[in-house]
Amino acid sequence: MPPHVTLKQLRYFDALAREQHFGRAAESCAVTQPALSMQIHELEEQLGLMLVERTRSGVLLSDKGREIAARAARILGDVHEMVEYAQHCRNVLSGSLRLGVIPSIAPYMLPPLLPLLREGYPHLELHVRETQTMPLLQELIDGKLDVLLLALPIVQAEIETMALFDDRFLLALPQSRRLNSRVRATKDLIEHERLLLLEEGHCLRDQALTYCNLQQVSTVNTFGVSSLSTIVEMVAAGYGITLLPEMCLNVEVRGRDIGVTRFVEPEPYRTVGLAWRSTSPRAGDFRELGRLIKVAWSRGCVPPGRKNPRHTRPLNAPSS
Repeated sequence: MPPHVTLKQLRYFDALAREQHFGRAAESCAVTQPALSMQIHELEEQLGLMLVERTRSGVLLSDKGREIAARAARILGDVHEMVEYAQHCRNVLSGSLRLGVIPSIAPYMLPPLLPLLREGYPHLELHVRETQTMPLLQELIDGKLDVLLLALPIVQAEIETMALFDDRFLLALPQSRRLNSRVRATKDLIEHERLLLLEEGHCLRDQALTYCNLQQVSTVNTFGVSSLSTIVEMVAAGYGITLLPEMCLNVEVRGRDIGVTRFVEPEPYRTVGLAWRSTSPRAGDFRELGRLIKVAWSRGCVPPGRKNPRHTRPLNAPSS
């Protein structure tokens, strides 16, 4: 008769392998030490192997015990993913969700989005990772993240995307140089100015360089800056000008000595959307997340009277 190994035995042994102590392992499993010890002993009998050496100072895994511990961890991980998959089949946006967001979106979209998620989906366990686009894409492909909120397009065969809304860009200048409200900004205004942009690796930097048709990076001042808040402070202090996404205006411009001006049509913009692995079984979750993000965008990031500008030109489009 083949050995009969239970998930309980594997779970207890996994805890023992991690804690290297019967008492702590029992505590982490919320059982008594004798109960845990009995399950480990039964596992050893079923496998016909000595998995642990019981010493006065604690527990030592045997060579075969270390191999069994590694296999047990993989099995328990697969079971966890199976349970999560079943939960997602029954309920939208439940269980764990690992969301990656780029820094030029996270501070502005998360404040209006998180309350919507908490209210509508209280059983969702949300984990947020904020970093630049390329690391996020790699972590998505590696399975470390479930879905990304970032600027599109993303052209990779294994990734599916969903566009959500267009976020136009405006020119920001010191208050002392603010343009007449009836004057629109042009690329000519930027050519001989000190353009302040985020450091290399941020997609906003690349999009602005493309729109402004600036091929020489030496003409751009980045200062190693990684946040729009710092850029805005420098503009207010008279160190230069910048391009700001409309999404950030309610947060970054209020109370600061800067003026913002729309560009002539077609206005530059970026398309914000979601990206996930095309093999993911959670497309329904991501579409519902996208719907909530659009609600959050309309409530928390759009100035009064603003309409979604589908007639504008994206920043990553070739300059004419």
